[in-house]
Amino acid sequence: MPVPNRLELPYPKNALELFRPLATQPWALWLDSAGCDRYDIMVAEPVATLVTRGAITTVCRDGVCRESSADPLQLLREELACGGHAAAGAPFGGGAVGYFGYDLARCFENLPQRALDDPALPEMAAGIYTWALIVDHHERRCWLAGDEDAAQHWRQAAAQPVRNNPFHLHSPPVSNMSVAGYAAAFTRIQHYLHEGDCYQVNLAQRFCATAQGDAFALYETLRRDNPAPFAAWLNFPFGQVLSSSPERFLKVRGRQVETKPIKGTRPRSADPVQDRALAEALHHSDKDRAENLMIVDLLRNDLGKNCIPGSVQVPRLFEVESFATVHHLVSTIRGELSEGRDALDLLRGCFPGGSITGAPKRRAMEIIEELEPHRRGVYCGAIGYIGFDGSMDTSIAIRTLVHTAGKICFSAGGGIVSDSTAAEEYQESLDKAAALLRVLERHRAAG
Repeated sequence: MPVPNRLELPYPKNALELFRPLATQPWALWLDSAGCDRYDIMVAEPVATLVTRGAITTVCRDGVCRESSADPLQLLREELACGGHAAAGAPFGGGAVGYFGYDLARCFENLPQRALDDPALPEMAAGIYTWALIVDHHERRCWLAGDEDAAQHWRQAAAQPVRNNPFHLHSPPVSNMSVAGYAAAFTRIQHYLHEGDCYQVNLAQRFCATAQGDAFALYETLRRDNPAPFAAWLNFPFGQVLSSSPERFLKVRGRQVETKPIKGTRPRSADPVQDRALAEALHHSDKDRAENLMIVDLLRNDLGKNCIPGSVQVPRLFEVESFATVHHLVSTIRGELSEGRDALDLLRGCFPGGSITGAPKRRAMEIIEELEPHRRGVYCGAIGYIGFDGSMDTSIAIRTLVHTAGKICFSAGGGIVSDSTAAEEYQESLDKAAALLRVLERHRAAG
């Protein structure tokens, strides 16, 4: 008798233990709420994979691989069309899960090539999954969603032996920008701002350390010490992505679209009075509100490319949301997809997210390529899923570590406007990096 499209399982006390048997399997991915949101989505054993490097996407299905120079999002659309369905009431019942790196924009735009591409990660890596394990923390339920073989796939995957190998750093994380180098880049951005090239530019520095071991051990520490609603563990043959992002990029349900850009940050304080004062200062900051509004306007325009005219609205503006280590200023923008447009059209029209480029977007990206020493890779791209049913939910890949080729790296930055100061912007990038630096330091000490 076929397994139902939705098979109930016991609700786990700890979602981490539920995923642990899958963690080290190639292409085992976990979109993890980390206790901050409603759903966890766990997938493994994709029926197809798509990996884009430069102008070539390698598509593998049923053991057969082919290379294509076609548009990677169109190739993804074709693989999604090969079949599948969503379970009723589930956020995801099968489809594509993976990441879209910041530099995937080069497939859509003719951008300069100046920054060093090291490590040379794929611009896109996505698997096509016909089953998923869903954990609903609001209703305290857990179930398998997907095809009729979902239960068999899950039993086989969960039967894998669990490894608990340590992870440690051989060296402290080192930035690719000195304080003087950051100040010089800041000065150059101010020149472009005053010349009228742009209104805002996001500038980031990257931290790297040599490392060894099982990166899932590091992810366990990350999700415990810096929980975030868009956490993720992505285990690929070429490396691992460990994310604790607080920022939603694009969500699609039916024809309804939502994005929630972050622009404006203050550190948290252990003193409740001081912590509230920091949140209040952020909420009333004219500078942070002006930066946020610039990005809201940019994203309204981006959504408008694929939404019904007049449907794009801003129901929430300048709300303070508090996370483990920082307060953020967040706005919410919603719209309705036009007839004949889908989630992949929306992704293309908005990519990469305006909150991590600046405005206008293309010129800001050109300046980023000039001033940041290394390409961003996964950082500031998107992580999430696109379902067979056309639904989508993705995050902006900030607070995100990448482990590959014996190194662990992450980046942190912020938006610079004409009234910014170098010292304050540099400190904001350190405030955003602080949680990840502490997590890495714990594993250096342990090593």
